[in-house]
Amino acid sequence: MTETMDPELLWSRLLSGEPDLIRAAWKWLDAEEQERVRRHLQIMAEETGWQMGQRLAARAALECLETGRGE
Repeated sequence: MTETMDPELLWSRLLSGEPDLIRAAWKWLDAEEQERVRRHLQIMAEETGWQMGQRLAARAALECLETGRGE
């Protein structure tokens, strides 16, 4: 992860449900990190073992990133 972004802060923004925060956090990541994070969000959204709130937040982040292309 980018040295200037605390991982806890990054994930709290990505899972915030707030499009502006999601997109801002996304921009901190390089292309390789974005791909890893996107895969993890997909796992959170689709696989069992995650709380409903986590699944919904991951889906919201993915939707935001897909519709806004992370920008």
